[in-house]
Amino acid sequence: MNRSRLVRFLLCFTLLLAILGGLAGEQTALATQKGGNDFSLLPLAEEDSSPEENLLELRCLYPVLPGKSGDDFEFEVELIWRGDEFRTFELGVTGPPKWNVAIVAGYPEKEIPAIGLEPGKTYPDKIKVRLAPLAGELPEPGDYMVTMAASSEDIQDSIELKAVVTALYRFAFYTTSGRLNTEVTAGKDNRLSIKVFNTGTEVINKIDLLSTKPSGWTITYEPTDKVEALEPGIAQELYLVIKPPRETITGDYLVTLRALSTDLQTREIELRVTVLTPTIWGWVGIIIVLAVVAGLAVMFRRLGRR
Repeated sequence: MNRSRLVRFLLCFTLLLAILGGLAGEQTALATQKGGNDFSLLPLAEEDSSPEENLLELRCLYPVLPGKSGDDFEFEVELIWRGDEFRTFELGVTGPPKWNVAIVAGYPEKEIPAIGLEPGKTYPDKIKVRLAPLAGELPEPGDYMVTMAASSEDIQDSIELKAVVTALYRFAFYTTSGRLNTEVTAGKDNRLSIKVFNTGTEVINKIDLLSTKPSGWTITYEPTDKVEALEPGIAQELYLVIKPPRETITGDYLVTLRALSTDLQTREIELRVTVLTPTIWGWVGIIIVLAVVAGLAVMFRRLGRR
C-alpha cells in the first residue's frame, strides 16, 4: 500500500515537472522570437535614418597650425567622395574679422568656388585654405578659427581649422634721415639722429646699443646706450656722437652700429662716414705744401746756376 502511494507520488511529481518545463520553454521561445524581431528591425531603422552619411568627407592632416603675429597660414584639405556618380560641390569658407581667407588650388594657384569629384575617388591635388591678416594688421595672440564647407544638394560636410597666433617680438633700427652715409669733422663731436622702433606686438626689454669703429675713434649714444623697455608701435630717438681723432686723414670710413635685444635679435646699420679736415688744418696743409714747393724751386735755381 505504501509502495503504491509512493509510485503515484513520483508520477505526479514527474508530471508536474514536465508541465512546468513546457511552460518555461514556451516563454523562452516567445522572448527569443520577440528579441529576434527587434534585432532584425534595428539595422533597417539605422539604415533608413541616414542613407547619405559619410558619403562626403573633408579631411586635414594638420588642422591646427601655430605662427607668429603677422604670419600667413595655409591648411591642406582633402575631399573624399564615396558616392556612385559624378558630383559638383560648391565650396565656401568663413574666417575671423580683419583676415583674408580663400580656397585655392591648381598651378598657378587660383581661388575656386566649386569642384567636381568622380565617384569613389579623392581629389588628386589637395585644396589649400589660405588665411592671412589684412595688410598692416598684427593680430593679437590667440586662436583664430576657420570653417570650410562643401555641399551638393543634400550632401554636405565641413571642417574646422585653427590658427594659433603667438606674440611677435620685432624691432627696427635706422637713421632718422634714412641715409646710410654722413659727413663728420675730425677732432670734433658730430651728432647723428637714430631711432629704435618696436614693430611687434609685445614690449621689448633691454636693447643694448653697440658699435664697431676704426681705431682711435670715439662713438657714444646719447642720452643712453640702453633702451630699457619699448612698447609696441613706439619709436625712441637717440643721438649717435662720432668723434674721429684730430689727425684722421680725410676720406671714407665704415662704422657698424648694432642693436641687440634680450631675445638675441640683432639689427645693424652699416654707416659710411666721410671725414673732413678742420678748416685750420686745411690752411696749415696748404701752407706746408706751398713751403715745400718754394723750397724745391729755390734748390732747382741754385743747382741750375752751378
